[in-house]
Amino acid sequence: MLLAIDTGNTNTVFSIWDGAKTLAVFRTTTEHQRTADQYFVWLSTLMAHNGLSDLVITDCIISSTVPRVVFNLRVLCDRYFSCRPLVVGKPECLLPMPPRVDEGTQVGPDRLVNAAAAFDRHGGDLIVVDYGTATTFDVVAGDGAYVGGVIAPGVNLSLEALHHAAAALPHVDVTKPQSVIGTNTVACMQSGVFWGYVGLVRGICDRIRAEYDKEMRIIGTGGLAPLFSQGDVLFDVIEDDLTIHGLTVIYKYNKEKEQT
Repeated sequence: MLLAIDTGNTNTVFSIWDGAKTLAVFRTTTEHQRTADQYFVWLSTLMAHNGLSDLVITDCIISSTVPRVVFNLRVLCDRYFSCRPLVVGKPECLLPMPPRVDEGTQVGPDRLVNAAAAFDRHGGDLIVVDYGTATTFDVVAGDGAYVGGVIAPGVNLSLEALHHAAAALPHVDVTKPQSVIGTNTVACMQSGVFWGYVGLVRGICDRIRAEYDKEMRIIGTGGLAPLFSQGDVLFDVIEDDLTIHGLTVIYKYNKEKEQT
């Protein structure tokens, strides 16, 4: 049984995979001070609540954009599941296709995982748009390699910055406004954020396509992808489990390499 852990700047997702399907997905806030013991108590409680207490975790894989949490996650895997985890981005964790970027560039593990997942499901020549703490655009070549991309501020990050920098502006939720022209402060802010990010995604994807000079499919992922697709036909496909799927792809690839 595989425990796949995806740690982002805001949330950490734990997924249990039996080799054919995902059995459970649990989400918690990312906190670098959380100990291995705390992780285990939280995870084992949720597993028991979902009737999964008899499952035996034999393997683990970790993708983390927050380096400080990796140590305690490693301890969790070693102490409670008696296994050494694969950590995406480390030399011992092989990728189906290495990235082709400038020498010395550190590519975020989440972007490598998304590239592997998108290629596995949709082939190459893709743009993966991920709505996370940052809004990222990942370009996946025809052979599955990550070849670069774009990083823009995340939607909620932009809203928080606007709220804190302008004292008169309130905090608002992200939603599709009824009209582009707002008739009150909240509606004006919602329109600016919603239609601004629709335009941002559309504009950047158009420029990537023009520069790449090939037909490209656009894959949307992240919690806000379905919301923003209401404003325009932004994506060919929306994937809600792309990163977790990518972790299973990379895990299988490494297991196959061990056996050859």
